[in-house]
Amino acid sequence: MESYDLIIRNGTVYDGLGGAPFVADIALEGELIAHIGPNLAGTAELEIDAKDMAVAPGFINMLSWAGEPLLHDGRSQSDIRQGVTLEVMGEAFSFGPITDEMANQEGGVMGRNFDYSYEVPWRSLREYLDHLVDLGVSCNVASYVGTHTLRINVMGFDDRPPTAEELEQMCQLVRESMEGGAVGMSAALVYPPAGYAKTDELIALCKVVAEYDGVYVSHLRSEGDSFLEALDEFLTILREANVRGEIYHLKAAGHANWHKMDKAIKMIEAAQADGLDVTADMYLYPAGGTGLRFIVPLWAHDGGVDALLERLKNPATRERIKAEMGVASADWENFWAAVQSPADILIAQCNNPDLRHLNGQSIQEIADARGVAPIDAALDLIIEDGGNTSAIYFMMTEENIEKQIKLPWVSFDSDAGSIAPEAPFLNSTPHPRTYGNFARLLGKYVRDRQVIPLQEAVRKLTSFPAEVLHLKGRGQLSAGYKGDIVIFDPESVQDHATFADPHQYSTGVRDVLVNGTLVLQNAEHTNARPGQVATPNNR
Repeated sequence: MESYDLIIRNGTVYDGLGGAPFVADIALEGELIAHIGPNLAGTAELEIDAKDMAVAPGFINMLSWAGEPLLHDGRSQSDIRQGVTLEVMGEAFSFGPITDEMANQEGGVMGRNFDYSYEVPWRSLREYLDHLVDLGVSCNVASYVGTHTLRINVMGFDDRPPTAEELEQMCQLVRESMEGGAVGMSAALVYPPAGYAKTDELIALCKVVAEYDGVYVSHLRSEGDSFLEALDEFLTILREANVRGEIYHLKAAGHANWHKMDKAIKMIEAAQADGLDVTADMYLYPAGGTGLRFIVPLWAHDGGVDALLERLKNPATRERIKAEMGVASADWENFWAAVQSPADILIAQCNNPDLRHLNGQSIQEIADARGVAPIDAALDLIIEDGGNTSAIYFMMTEENIEKQIKLPWVSFDSDAGSIAPEAPFLNSTPHPRTYGNFARLLGKYVRDRQVIPLQEAVRKLTSFPAEVLHLKGRGQLSAGYKGDIVIFDPESVQDHATFADPHQYSTGVRDVLVNGTLVLQNAEHTNARPGQVATPNNR
């Protein structure tokens, strides 16, 4: 009789390919799935009874900010407890390649974390990923190389085009990162300094990505007033560079722009019909989250955060900034104008301990308490917190969320870190997607609202993103594939995090295996850290 390391018995198997579920046993040998079939003969050191439970491949988080939290706490608790076994990081900012100056700055590599410190022995992106695995992480990890990081390496925070030599230096950094296993290159074109890049610069960099059949993924230059124009630029880049493309957290932001989603979908599907390989991902909340300082026009960020703060302190320049914030603009992504009112901007995290009592309050509430205009309260807070304040912006519609979920070419992301409801993470009031995005899909949108069937949701969480990233041996339950597996109850899986009280784990996921090792057993973390670096085509 065959002997295995582990057998999952009697589960309802969703293999990740979108077909009808079936009851079967799954046997694992080491890191790999050895056999799947009904009434599997054999024994194992550990057997798990999954009767009445769904058994699926581990979920893939297509936009994760777990990179820094994992350096402090490798358990990846908030995502593991939702079934996420792979964190894909690097939206414009990646943890490599970095210079000595970037490695040694206050607040960590990102320059914004003051709650915990960590060593920075790496310089390349692959060295960073290997460092995470050496430290011990419960999840698998992958990353894009970010244009934000490329520009800082070569040009700092200057708002100007690169010279021919500087562009070649950035291209070489892309080559080195791709050869080191990056899944592609990312840009977030609403933020400095990545947003200073013009279309021709991005095309040149993407041509290097195309040499490795990687993905160019972008937070579009606009998701609001210039949404369709920004989408057109993105599709132009894909055509000119002959590169595969992914749109980060697809959305139409701002009430006046919600109707543009239908046109955007038609544009994308027309491009697909013309042969472009283009996909997208999304999160499942009507609010986005980013730095508060990005309510300020892009030009005011030229030179970095310190230069921005000096401009905000200059009375004349501040008045110019306020005037531009007060009107919708096609020239920059105006988060201030995208919300209905200052009550729709919540403070998620102040790094200054003296300001942390403001976490969870709206700009309107802070302005009322201070007796100043909301726009001045917001700009003053940026100054007082050194430009480090994070905020949540309510600017999307539920109708578009459900419309996007139905699209077969859309996968899912949290656009958040993976943390735990304990110190030091309790110093912030994060977006609830941090704890709930994937459980929210399975509970609210699949079970309760029946927007898509469960097997399609699993496909869009597993084999589809693995295919986009060209990850071999992950994303489906098949013999020879990695043992990344989630066992959950479709009838009870549920998110609990709210905007007012976000530090709440989701429930309904019972067991999670990463590379054949149990990291969640009976809804309790085992402290196992078997995570690996996932690279395209095992590069």
